[in-house]
Amino acid sequence: MRIVLRDVVAGYGFGDVLRGIDLDVEPGEITCLIGPNGAGKSTVLRAVSGLLRPRRGTIHLDDADVTGFSPRRLLSLGVVHVPQERSLFPLMTVWENLLLGGYVTRDRRAVRRRAEELAERFPLIQERRRERAGSLSGGEQKTVEIARSLMLDPKVLLVDEPSIGLAPRSRAEVFATLASLSGGGWTILLVEQNARSGLAISQHGAVLEGGVVKYRGPGRKLLDDPEVGRLYLGVRTELSA
Repeated sequence: MRIVLRDVVAGYGFGDVLRGIDLDVEPGEITCLIGPNGAGKSTVLRAVSGLLRPRRGTIHLDDADVTGFSPRRLLSLGVVHVPQERSLFPLMTVWENLLLGGYVTRDRRAVRRRAEELAERFPLIQERRRERAGSLSGGEQKTVEIARSLMLDPKVLLVDEPSIGLAPRSRAEVFATLASLSGGGWTILLVEQNARSGLAISQHGAVLEGGVVKYRGPGRKLLDDPEVGRLYLGVRTELSA
């Protein structure tokens, strides 16, 4: 499913964070948004997921105009938002947390079938299913959150800073999980503070600044771009050294 934003303006209270953003997210691939704090990266996800209604502009999923749709309606269309905050219930088991991802489905047998399918895809769930979620590492918890987001078989995953607060090993686990989903048919819009790692697993990237897209291109190309490296990746050039 393709996501298209055109001239989207959105914000909070009386302030606009997005100031006419144009963005194309290609179907079945990972697009990573990077940029300084306050650039509007997470706000893009909130607008696409229906948590924030744009003041102006349009948002399309394929050919359907979904501007202003509610989160519940967008969920029914296959859009799932994975927030940056930890959202597992620590005293419940890994398996119980996974099943909660199918809470809107009345067919409980179908929910359990889907959970078993995901347990095959994510060995962590199979191995730790009876353990309390709170016993998992940060990276393992985020992996379960991502797996839970797939319970309704969505078409679009909006993933907000999945590596925030994680140790290097846990970050690597999370990026490996996201990379494994690439090519699985899911459209993934990723916001990531660890710009290098986010772009490295993404087919496409976009740099946001001041609520607009300043640079865009293949993820690897942005990684190698000297200007992007100097401004956003902490790369020192000969002239700035």
